[in-house]
Amino acid sequence: MSLANVFDIAGMGMSAQSIRLNTTASNLANAQAASSNIDEVYRARHPVFETMRMDMMANNNGSMPTLADDASMGMRVTGIVESDAPLVRRYEPNHLKADEEGYVYYPNVNVVEEMADMISASRSFQVNVELMNSAKQMMQGLLRLGQ
Repeated sequence: MSLANVFDIAGMGMSAQSIRLNTTASNLANAQAASSNIDEVYRARHPVFETMRMDMMANNNGSMPTLADDASMGMRVTGIVESDAPLVRRYEPNHLKADEEGYVYYPNVNVVEEMADMISASRSFQVNVELMNSAKQMMQGLLRLGQ
């Protein structure tokens, strides 16, 4: 794996973690959004990640990558799925959004899990930034050797 691939891999990681942070923020923002209809309730969303090999079909000479090239992997977000966890149904007959039976439906967002996910995504983003900075410093050191 060349040093230039490090920037691609770290960039993909930063992009994926940014999407993860955005979905988590959306989940937290809608955690207490009440609805009278079960079909209109916000459902927690989570990104789906996929690992992928850089230049999978051909490297510089057109041949298949060797086992040594396995380290040149990246990741991407293939989609965002809604959680299938059960919704929260509460009996609140005085609530403005209560249905005819007095029930209000709330999203299936677990605030504690979402906060842990947000911290994890933030730390992963920071690690990718540090990785880019380290690779940049190594490349600058390599250029200084050539002078």
